[in-house]
Amino acid sequence: MLVFTFPGQGSQRAAMGVPWAEHPSWELVGEASEIAGRDLSALLLDASLEELTPTANAQMATFVLSLVVLDAVERLGLAPAACAGHSLGEYTALTAAGAVAFEDGIRLVAARGAAMAGAGEDAPGTMAVLMGISDDDAQAACQRAEGDVWVANFNAPGQVVIAGTDEGVRRASAVAKELGCKRSRAIPVSGAFHTPLMSGARAALRKALDAVTFRAPEVAVVANVDAHVHDDPADWPGLLSAQLCGPVRWRQSVETLAGFGATVLLELGPGGVLSGLARRIAPELRALSVSEPADLDALVEAVTSGEDPPVHHPAGEHLYVSERLVVSPCAGIFTPESSVSAPGMGLIPGTDVEAGGSRPTGTADSVAIGDLMGRVGVTEVRTPFAGSVVRWLVQRGDRVKEGEPIAWLHRAPEDDG
Repeated sequence: MLVFTFPGQGSQRAAMGVPWAEHPSWELVGEASEIAGRDLSALLLDASLEELTPTANAQMATFVLSLVVLDAVERLGLAPAACAGHSLGEYTALTAAGAVAFEDGIRLVAARGAAMAGAGEDAPGTMAVLMGISDDDAQAACQRAEGDVWVANFNAPGQVVIAGTDEGVRRASAVAKELGCKRSRAIPVSGAFHTPLMSGARAALRKALDAVTFRAPEVAVVANVDAHVHDDPADWPGLLSAQLCGPVRWRQSVETLAGFGATVLLELGPGGVLSGLARRIAPELRALSVSEPADLDALVEAVTSGEDPPVHHPAGEHLYVSERLVVSPCAGIFTPESSVSAPGMGLIPGTDVEAGGSRPTGTADSVAIGDLMGRVGVTEVRTPFAGSVVRWLVQRGDRVKEGEPIAWLHRAPEDDG
């Protein structure tokens, strides 16, 4: 089972959008800019790290680029069975799962970033990561500090983030060392996120949440606050509001996903922190990250190789060693071969004939090595494998790139080996 995860604030880096600028999924940045009323392409392409660090910029940049990466992965035909996101990434997860519309996601993230930045100015604070300490000892350190300091993130076994006033974090870090903490490190942020010091942001965020229509998620989404799946759309405004001042239970969330049968965890967005944490939380998971277009090739190779677990995709099938991708040999406009269909998977590309139902004479669900699948411009696309077409990934008239997958193919038994 495939799950998508999305990073939060702190994963941003200067020029992180540059590798994506020529990818078809980059068009989302223009749409997001219109909704946000600001040039987000400049933020992703030209902004320095200093400019990206403020809360409002960091959150918007990370959210939008994560959606670009999501769109690129979806163009490969992959879709998750469940989603989760770390802090800000929870908004991306809800957008990916269809619980929040794209335009509402942009507006919510803008409101959240502004509200949190304001709360950080009104109630200054900081955060620090503690390494080599248990959850219980980290909580005990905060309690013994006798100040305004709390656990903010349960990230992974042996890694906990605390947050609070400068003095509170300093004192809790000192107590944590007495309890066996191997190392502590300050995190350069503008506030004590996921603590009561963010309560000043709650009213503004709740107003923005109340203006949005939440829908039932199309796939399971695990919440930060309690590490449970919530499929009632009425739950989510309260969960997102509670997340602002409560800890992110990321370790518990990944454990929930693994308990549901997740086998492959994809981190979509800048950085690779979450996939690294997942390997520590649930070593049985295959954790991969996609942050640049080059990672897409590695992803295709990973999910079609026999070395990795099966991956869920929209048809409800799984990618085993017996499944392969037929890819485009060049860039251009795709025209499918009308005799090839995917039974029970919707319309034959470019026609109004239902696949799996009444089909034209001569259509076939099986192909042999070298059979014509279609054309990109005038260039023929022939399958290097024998088998049956599980799903078309592009439609008649779509513009494709060289190497872009156009169909899932379940290989014939004689073609294995």
